[in-house]
Amino acid sequence: MMVHPTLLGRVLLQPSRSISSLRSTKPSISAVRVFQSQYNTNSKSQNHCENEKRGKWFTLPPYTPTINGSVLGKALSAKIPAKVASETTALKWVLRCCPELPRNLVQKLFRLRQVRRESSVMESCNLGDQGQEHRLTRVAAKDSMDVGDRIFLPISVKLLPASKQDCHCSEEEINFIRGLELFKDTAIIVINKPPGMPVQGGIGIKRSLDELSASCLSSDYSDPPRLVHRLDRDCSGILVMGRTQTSATVLHAIFREKTLAASNDDVGNKRRILQRKYWALVIGSPRHLKGLISVPLGKVVVDNGKSDRITVVENSRNLSSQHAVTQYRVIESSHGFTWLELSPLTGRKHQLRVHCAEVLKTPIVGDYKYAWQAHRNWKQFPWSNIEDNSNEKSLSENTLPFSLDLDSGSISEKHPRLHLHCKQMVLPDVSTALQDVQLSSEYDFSQLPSLKFNAPLPSYMKKSWDILRS
Repeated sequence: MMVHPTLLGRVLLQPSRSISSLRSTKPSISAVRVFQSQYNTNSKSQNHCENEKRGKWFTLPPYTPTINGSVLGKALSAKIPAKVASETTALKWVLRCCPELPRNLVQKLFRLRQVRRESSVMESCNLGDQGQEHRLTRVAAKDSMDVGDRIFLPISVKLLPASKQDCHCSEEEINFIRGLELFKDTAIIVINKPPGMPVQGGIGIKRSLDELSASCLSSDYSDPPRLVHRLDRDCSGILVMGRTQTSATVLHAIFREKTLAASNDDVGNKRRILQRKYWALVIGSPRHLKGLISVPLGKVVVDNGKSDRITVVENSRNLSSQHAVTQYRVIESSHGFTWLELSPLTGRKHQLRVHCAEVLKTPIVGDYKYAWQAHRNWKQFPWSNIEDNSNEKSLSENTLPFSLDLDSGSISEKHPRLHLHCKQMVLPDVSTALQDVQLSSEYDFSQLPSLKFNAPLPSYMKKSWDILRS
């Protein structure tokens, strides 16, 4: 189909594959990709006449109540009933249906009165072809949508075959990233992040997980997976991403509410909707087998402003700080080392590393930022030379993508790597929650099931475990 030369000039749009399902909040909506946008405002009257003819419209799906992800996340955290649906204007609905269509172009369509609405009230009327045109009325950008309403855009929003985001990864790299998946449903993706791979891009970072997940883990979704929390570059373990904008907003709210609750001294024994458990190998042993750390943390600038670090704030009046709470439990101790289970109740930067180094006085093995003094006189743990040589040989023969090395770095080596791993996480079933709130605008989440994930230790931490138990 050729675009009429007087309609929207060169605006060429494409639909993406549908990403709707019974367990997704995102409706069956065609995303559009703009290749060129140039609107001919001088042909307004001719456009109006042409578009009033039947078959001259690009139809969006019927309006369904929009989920307020932030409200839903709070309701899940508190496990209370909540009304999570919110009203939406015609402009917002078009932008939601067509996320890649420039906002200024959509606003121009509304200003030029090129957008129509078919009210759901008229759906039951059995009108002929002539009657359909009479049901279409002009709609303003700020008009509220009723359930079932349909929006009609000019057909000059031409439909083209979908094109996926360019992937610059080799087949080996794609398979490696996909092999990190621990779980996937319509709302979330859970991966076992390898140590040494940054989560986000930045200065000096060529490849990051957010970029790679967009290329390798999007599947048939129009949007790339979205980060909802962070792991340090040298840390490994469970990382959760939202597959849609709504699910990501819900997860953001869950993580945020967990931190707010703990910061307000709500650290009772009630079952928490979000639970995280890290394993860490530390130097020395805490005075108590288990306990609760609750101290403020703040950022200080060091090296003449070249870098910064997090530290415990003794006097919060003199330095801006954030409250940080961590539960800990000793798993076992051996040969001057201790395996700890750490459960952060807040999500502060470097929280676990600082709590171990400065509060428990048991720094994490391989943490050279907060425990460089403890590593100055590091003596590698004795280990079989035969096994070490065979291990080095296997490393040379099996090089991983992205120059990653998951084997070297145990306590038997001169420079051990950071021994901190997010081993377990419990999350509410966000996909089921989104499905349920579509069926009922006010839903009680007290009986919502949880999802439990476990991530195996990286090879070098597993080797340290074996060494200390031998």
